[in-house]
Amino acid sequence: MLLSITTTHAPATDLGYLLHKHPDKCQEFELSFGKAAVFYPEASLERCTAALLLDIDPVGLVRGKRGGYALEQYVNDRPYVASSFLSVAIAKVFGTALSGNCKNRQQLAETAIALTAKLAVLPCRGGEAFLRRLFEPLGYTVTAQHHQLDANFPDWGESNYFTVELENTVRLQDLLSHLYVLIPVLDDDKHYYINDDEVEKLLRHGEGWLSSHPEQEAIAKRYLKRQGRLVRTALAQLVEEDNPDPDSAEESHALEEAAVEKPISLNQQRLETVLAILKETGAKRVLDLGCGEGRLVRTLLKENTFTEIVGVDVSYRSLEIAQERLHLDRLPAMQRDRVKLIQGSLTYRDKRLSGYDAATVIEVIEHLDPPRLASFERVLFEFARPNFVVMTTPNVEYNVKFENLPAGKLRHKDHRFEWTRKEFQMWANRVAEQFGYSVRFLPVGTEDPDVGAPTQMAAFSLD
Repeated sequence: MLLSITTTHAPATDLGYLLHKHPDKCQEFELSFGKAAVFYPEASLERCTAALLLDIDPVGLVRGKRGGYALEQYVNDRPYVASSFLSVAIAKVFGTALSGNCKNRQQLAETAIALTAKLAVLPCRGGEAFLRRLFEPLGYTVTAQHHQLDANFPDWGESNYFTVELENTVRLQDLLSHLYVLIPVLDDDKHYYINDDEVEKLLRHGEGWLSSHPEQEAIAKRYLKRQGRLVRTALAQLVEEDNPDPDSAEESHALEEAAVEKPISLNQQRLETVLAILKETGAKRVLDLGCGEGRLVRTLLKENTFTEIVGVDVSYRSLEIAQERLHLDRLPAMQRDRVKLIQGSLTYRDKRLSGYDAATVIEVIEHLDPPRLASFERVLFEFARPNFVVMTTPNVEYNVKFENLPAGKLRHKDHRFEWTRKEFQMWANRVAEQFGYSVRFLPVGTEDPDVGAPTQMAAFSLD
């Protein structure tokens, strides 16, 4: 059973620091069901690969019942395929990296870097489609090679086994967490007894991504071996994760932000500027990502220029409010047919977002956790890939001008960050170069000679 992890993030040999395993050494570890070895097939400044090789003793598992589960046969696939045994090995051998800690390179541990994981043989009970439904929403590019049961007997058909490569720009901790949870989900089995401790493991390693994963229920059922009580407990806690009433809190925070910006009518200025840019591009079909309660959608609906307007938001409550305020049930049929409101996350790949002329992302990215930005970038600029993207975000330098905003406070309690003009431009320029766009920057609101405009805007155009 072999797992390899490769990076090209220079210097690539820093992978050794992140995994706490030196590239010049081959290290072995005793496990209850066999042995694990970590070695580096390649280690240069440009490219580094760490391999985890698991050697399971199937006869010992049956005779000694080690690992808490007696396999029924002496001959089986457990030594050769990725399964819950590999998840246990990841936690044992790469435990520090799985927890996100790195004494010598902590900043790197918290940074999304280019990583490719390769699983030599992975059981995919549910087929390639299920494999992709698990990993693609997390931002991975999935390459899967299907294997026949036996090349000498093609009539036997295809097996459940694949060789899989998963490529993403992500924190190493996140990659290991995804593998830890999803490998046994794909295998649809576990080699040890399942109890309440497994719920805690699922929630801990699924923190930050599982609660909004489109296959959340299937993941919980398979990970917990379909034990109804445990599955219900896990799903209930995922719904309540972080905030027992997130829609109510978001509404409250949004009102606070509006109160801060109201004296300069900033929201109206943003809408007018975005509308002018969209008209300038000639876009007909527009996505409003993070549409909230539909203010921009309502503005666009007044313009016959736009033939299709799609509002997307993760909050079902916000979409309900948008539908009420747009009076969709009372609009003439031709007007109503121009508008669609859909629920979706901006950090998971969604085929419904492809094929549009333009996308708007208005005061949204500052609500994303920094480690999730890499997934958002790929979802928007690589997969959805509209011809134009209009994006706005607060200019934190301008906050000193708001008399009703305490010093050092952000405009919205849910903001994960607010960028300076330099920080926003550095991020936008990198994204544009990476995904083949050009970008220009515009101020929104009256510019102050020292701190700039209250809102900063980036207009991306596909080269």
